[in-house]
Amino acid sequence: MKRFSASHVHSVREAIGRCRKLIRERGEASSAAAARSTLASYLALDDGARERFFDALAREFSPAPAQVLEAARSYSEDPSPPNLLHLQEVVEPVRQELFRRLNMAPGGTAALVRMRQLVLRGLPQHPRWRVIDDDLRHLLRSWFNRGFLTLERIDWRTSAIVLEKLIEYEAVHQIQGWDDLRRRLAADRRCFAFFHPQLAHEPLIFIEVALTRGISAKVQPLLDIRTEVVAPDRANCAVFYSVTNCQEGLRGVSFGNFLIKQVATELRAELPNIRRFATLSPIPRLRGWLLGQRERLTSGAQGEAWRALFERLDAPDWHRGDAPAGAESLLMPAAAYYLTQLRDGAEPYDAVARFHLGNGAVLERLNWMGDTSPHGMERSFGIMANYVYRLNEVERNHELFVNEHRVLASPSIAQLAVRAAPWLGEAARARRDSA
Repeated sequence: MKRFSASHVHSVREAIGRCRKLIRERGEASSAAAARSTLASYLALDDGARERFFDALAREFSPAPAQVLEAARSYSEDPSPPNLLHLQEVVEPVRQELFRRLNMAPGGTAALVRMRQLVLRGLPQHPRWRVIDDDLRHLLRSWFNRGFLTLERIDWRTSAIVLEKLIEYEAVHQIQGWDDLRRRLAADRRCFAFFHPQLAHEPLIFIEVALTRGISAKVQPLLDIRTEVVAPDRANCAVFYSVTNCQEGLRGVSFGNFLIKQVATELRAELPNIRRFATLSPIPRLRGWLLGQRERLTSGAQGEAWRALFERLDAPDWHRGDAPAGAESLLMPAAAYYLTQLRDGAEPYDAVARFHLGNGAVLERLNWMGDTSPHGMERSFGIMANYVYRLNEVERNHELFVNEHRVLASPSIAQLAVRAAPWLGEAARARRDSA
């Protein structure tokens, strides 16, 4: 058991005491003052004390089981509006009211987002904190709904504070300094972000777009700062090549579906020549998953070819020069199968596929050696995917995915997946059974 110093115990008791006092406050002015002092008390805690503080939040600010049972029994016997209201009051954790009041303090929203980030990071070691996460997620989904967000285009005239955040947060294709960022904001590029009024200069999510002729198959030309800038009116396609969620504390609060649809609308209004909207997307866990299927693949159909391929894949430069014969003919069908057939429960196993298919896109094409950077090879043997958004079909596709769990893919993708079925047919079933 972890031991805490006397100063830790005192600081945590003081912070918890302020939380209880804040909940009891009734006056508007006194509540605002109490919120400021309570938040300051929490922010002053060091890591060890904060851990003990979260333990107390989980233990002492949950509904009382006896009160819940009594209220439920009363409502069951007499389902009247007053009894329903009373049941709702006793079921809601006191933590939620505490968080609402902390949100009144200056900087309260940002502090609560950061609090959830810390809770999420600590969940594997402290599963009892799940109740804190549940309450914060419930409230943040309300406070960060689409009605409170503003969409802003980011360009070279944007505040340097925000531009620095883009460099810091970019998670798909790392931005290599200011020259790289300048190219990503050039005339044939667009960048849009969602902001919330309570998080000044803090993008919640941003999307990077390349204006191109046709759907891009490789990401390196889009990222090369030496690539010639093309006049926007010559482009006929908008390629979404990076979508980055910036705030870990807002995990599970969905912005991406709104962002992509609104950006497509903005681009169509600005540039009527843009007719197609597509992604150039990574397949983050393909390599790790496929290497885990080594025994299955080497002992089944095409086993000899797979054994030869696996002998080469561990080399970091396996794809250069004399690449393994037949690598593309094995890895591309496997990738198609992975994206269309492998499931986590009822939904696709791949998180990027879930995101775009859930937003109404169609898996259109796979691209061999689409990302030959070390990161791209490590994630997916360099394979990338194009998801296409046909704006007049987005709503229908979304409904098919949500209601029927349909994975919509082009005929070419479907044919590739069929080729891999004899090798991997049991893999999807095994994953689904274990989910």
